[in-house]
Amino acid sequence: MATEQQKQGGAGGAKRKPVFTKVDQLKPGTSGHTLTAKVLTSETVLNKGRAGAAAVHLHLTTIAECLIGDETGTILFTARNEQVDLMKPGTTIILRNAKIDIFKGSMRLTVDKWGRIEVTGPANFTVKEDNNLSLIEYELVNVADE
Repeated sequence: MATEQQKQGGAGGAKRKPVFTKVDQLKPGTSGHTLTAKVLTSETVLNKGRAGAAAVHLHLTTIAECLIGDETGTILFTARNEQVDLMKPGTTIILRNAKIDIFKGSMRLTVDKWGRIEVTGPANFTVKEDNNLSLIEYELVNVADE
């Protein structure tokens, strides 16, 4: 029989304190990352509209590739729609529940509907720009079952 405390998911339903990850700890296929980073560049790569079922509702899709980083390295972040407005160069952000996607053989950091981007005060670190994790190429290897 579950106790009242277990039903609420831990100590009286209190939120877990997030564990912050550094950029150089990110690995392909991982998710649930919380990290603080500075936005270095933001470049819109897709900006298209699509008429929905009722032509009154126009669905706009905007995607920007943003180079973000911390004192351990940099990585490309794929920002979508409303996220693009938050990703201004020079801004310090906190990414919550971010995940790593592989796009064209390299790592990209993304935040889907289960995550959050918050703009925060200026960070007190210098970004290590000579360690870009998105420049490392990964190859999908199928492991044969024996």
